[in-house]
Amino acid sequence: MPRVSIVYCPADCPPWEARLDLPSQATIGQALEQSGVLSAFAELRLDSISVGVFSLPRRLDDPVHEGDRIEIYRPLIVDPKEARRRRAELKRARAKAG
Repeated sequence: MPRVSIVYCPADCPPWEARLDLPSQATIGQALEQSGVLSAFAELRLDSISVGVFSLPRRLDDPVHEGDRIEIYRPLIVDPKEARRRRAELKRARAKAG
């Protein structure tokens, strides 16, 4: 029976965490369903959720292993390329004002 933890950090609430003992052939999707996170946070839907284990992306049908830390990822608010472009523009503007 692998023991795993599930972690979710919603934008407007403190981090949520659950620890579970699962059957040996359990999947990440089954762990999420059993943890109660899907009912606790209405914005999470199993068909569109992004997850990983220790920062490495995983699929819902991947098996769980003893000690796994299953992380639920929120969608990006700003595209990283766009954020970098804005920071570069701001830096150039500050250098000109200087």
